[in-house]
Amino acid sequence: MVDEFATHCVANLSWTHIRLIMRLDNERERRYYIKEASEQNWSSRQLERNIKTGYYRRLLSSKKANKTSVLALNTIPNQESFIKDPYVLEFLDVPEDLSGKETLLENALVSNLQKFLLELGKGFSFIARQQRISTETEHFYVDLVFYNYLLKCFVIIDLKTEKLTHSNIGQMDMYVRMFDALKRGKDDNPTIGIILCADKSETMVKYSVLKESKQLFASKYKTILPTEKELANMIAKENIKLLEQTK
Repeated sequence: MVDEFATHCVANLSWTHIRLIMRLDNERERRYYIKEASEQNWSSRQLERNIKTGYYRRLLSSKKANKTSVLALNTIPNQESFIKDPYVLEFLDVPEDLSGKETLLENALVSNLQKFLLELGKGFSFIARQQRISTETEHFYVDLVFYNYLLKCFVIIDLKTEKLTHSNIGQMDMYVRMFDALKRGKDDNPTIGIILCADKSETMVKYSVLKESKQLFASKYKTILPTEKELANMIAKENIKLLEQTK
């Protein structure tokens, strides 16, 4: 374990950082936190929060996550290694059940934008909320718009406080296509769309455009901090679903 710290850039890490990372049993997980905490200048409090919320393991449990891309220390970034499932939003101080209250969730996210950006991950910049995209005959409004300077693309988020539906997927597919046609610059990569939902059916994911699309993602959100056991069970279930989807 000592070699891990000796062979990586730890200039930005205090003894508190190192002590938190040394407690982790998994070598790959330790390597990930050494790299990210150092490069992203995480405070010791942010590092502790990310470890407690299973930041690394949630990246791996994304339905399209590629373990190699998440773990590699020197690779070109790709969208799969930036998406988590679930997103943990315990900092919002909102009820656990937000059914039908998308505006409340949106307001809370914008009010806690700095913390939300840290949860989204590296490279994200906030662009707008309720951004209008218009055709010749209609106006549409995207809940949250970000730009990721590492991926060099727009990332649009649609908030759904209930279970994911087929119409939600179709709507996001349309938003992404419209954003690519109307907002994307000539040097931008294709737009990424994330449906942030309270729950989702894996059957819906498996038999929809989500499975094959490299631009569309659906992730659950949690508004309370899960216990270590709950987090482990949650991620284990996601990994089992991931294996089933790849068969």
